[in-house]
Amino acid sequence: MTDPHDDASRSAGLPALQRRLADFAAARNWQPYHTPKNLVAALGVEAAELQEIFQWLTPEESARVMDDPDSAHRVTDEVADVLAYLLQFCEVLGVDPLAALAEKIDRNEHRFPLPDPERSGAPPHA
Repeated sequence: MTDPHDDASRSAGLPALQRRLADFAAARNWQPYHTPKNLVAALGVEAAELQEIFQWLTPEESARVMDDPDSAHRVTDEVADVLAYLLQFCEVLGVDPLAALAEKIDRNEHRFPLPDPERSGAPPHA
């Protein structure tokens, strides 16, 4: 039998991680609490906890935050919490997060075209 927590499972794609999160919540009967409102509120709280790590750091200190093992562990944990709630939120609403991101990048590329090299003083591309 395959261990669901082995390295292959850890590197699985988003659908597999979403399934693990859903199974985890279902095993604890948490689905009634996993409404879009509650999940987005939890996402905001976790994002604020990530932000708190950087709150009083200088830009230089923030760039080196992963150099300290304790800080790196805190950042990694909060990133995981943010991602977990975002994936659960997407699962509940039926949003494909990768498709949503790809579409958003497409729209931004259209909204914010590359500057004209002749007007920006940048060298033209060959």
